Order: sequence, then C-alpha cells, then structure tokens
Amino acid sequence: MATQAEAGAAPHDHHHEVHHDYHLVNPSPWPLVGSASALVLVVGLLFYMRSVPFGLLVLLFGFLGIVFTMYQWWRDVVQESRHGDHTAVVGKGLRLGMALFITSEVLFFFAFFWAFFWGALVHPDPGTVEGYSWLPPGAHPVEAWDIPFLNTMILLLSGCTVTWAHHAVRENDNQTATRALLLTVGLGLIFTAFQAYEYVHTIYNAQGFTIASQIFGSTFYMATGFHGAHVIIGTTFLIVCTMRAWYAHFKPDKHIGFEAAAWYWHFVDVVWLFLFFCVYVWGGSLALSGAAAHAG
Repeated sequence: MATQAEAGAAPHDHHHEVHHDYHLVNPSPWPLVGSASALVLVVGLLFYMRSVPFGLLVLLFGFLGIVFTMYQWWRDVVQESRHGDHTAVVGKGLRLGMALFITSEVLFFFAFFWAFFWGALVHPDPGTVEGYSWLPPGAHPVEAWDIPFLNTMILLLSGCTVTWAHHAVRENDNQTATRALLLTVGLGLIFTAFQAYEYVHTIYNAQGFTIASQIFGSTFYMATGFHGAHVIIGTTFLIVCTMRAWYAHFKPDKHIGFEAAAWYWHFVDVVWLFLFFCVYVWGGSLALSGAAAHAG
C-alpha cells in the first residue's frame, strides 16, 4: 500500500516541479481592484468639482481603494522577492520593464514640452486668433529664482542622497541606506510642500496666474502639476524602499526594487531641470518681455 501511495504521489510532484528560471505570477485581484478604485477616484473628483452631493465621499473612497491596492500589491511583490521567485532572468525582465516604463514617461512629458514650445515659438498670429497672447495682461509668471530655484537645489540634493543609499546597499550596509533614504524622502516631501505653497501663492494672490492664463498658463500648470504628481509617486516608492532597507531586505546582488525607485527618482530630477530652465526661466522671461511690450 505504501508503494502504491508513493507511486500515486510521484506524478503530482513531477507535475509541480519547476524546470525553468521564470516566475509565473499567481492570479491577482489587484489590477482589477486598482482599476476600479481609479475609476471611482476620477468620478469622485468630477462630482466634487461639480458640487454633486457626496462627491467628496466618493473621492475619498476611491483614494482609499488605491492606497489599499498599493499596499496589497507591493506586499505580494515583496513576498515574491523574499521567496526567491525573482531569479536572475526575472530580474532582467523587471529592469527592462522599468526602463520601458520610464521611456513612456519621457514621451508623456515630451507632449507637454511640445505644446509649450509650439505656443512660444510657432504660436498663431494674434490677428487670426481673437484674444490670443502668450500671457494675459495683468498676469505675472512665477519668479524662477525664488521657490523654483530652491526646489531645484532640493531635488538635486535628493539625487545625491538616493545615490548615496544605492552605494550603501551595494556595500551591504542597509543601516546607512535607511538613513540616506530617510533624507531623500524628507527632501521629496519638502519639495512637494514648497510647490503647493507656490501654487496657492501664485493663484490666489494679486498675480492672477492660473491654468486659464492662455497657452503659458495651461502648459505651465499641466507640466509642473504632473511633475509634482510624479514626485509624490516617487516619494511613495522610496518610502517602501526605506522600510525594506530598515528590515535589511536588500542585498548587494539583489535589490531590483530599490534600483527601480532610484531610476525613477533620477528621471524626476532630470525632468525638473528641463522644466526649470525652459518653463520657469525662459517661459517666464517671454511673459515679462511681452508684458513690457504691451505696456509700452
């Protein structure tokens, strides 16, 4: 009887034996839950902006759904890594996927820069488009060498601290990596706070520079606003990496999650440099020269 039991168990074990280095992901509800939560979030935002009853409640429900999805999905991926499912072959695929994702993000921001430079250099003849101007009379652009310049220094410093953390991980020093990542997260939060203050100060004071301020206003807030959203996403990514470094999850030869976060953060830094010099400095100077010409 024992021999028959062993014989019966052998095919089952052979069926589940893995003969390759790839990881087949188990069925997961989080893509569907995340998509549904994002839909609820957008609907709630529309309801809130249109003053529909319970719009804020729907918005909050969608936001909490996304946060829950992020936590559960990240937990599953971390468990896969800890169980050894992220082999060398899987790691190459993850790095390639992150590189392609960042490439798509580059093209995403390229569209905003295209609209910005078209409005600045190839804008329509004011005689053919009624009421056209680069910036409406009376509106004043953001002073580039004030908060934006400070935020530039903050992001450049955060790029140094995240690189410091990367070197610490490669030296198997998770304690130092944790400290460096805490600094990076703190700098990201300070950047977001300063940008929020800049928006409130610019929109609600006498400057009158809003998203409705012609092409410059719309491209300015779309580009810098989406960049701010990416800073928040990157900061969240780094918070997860900080917790993992605290628990010594990263190894010198295996820290794909941290590499992805560092790549993303450096991408955010580079996009900001283009925004600062092109949109804040050059675009703002065009607005000021146009205002001076209009006054003259």
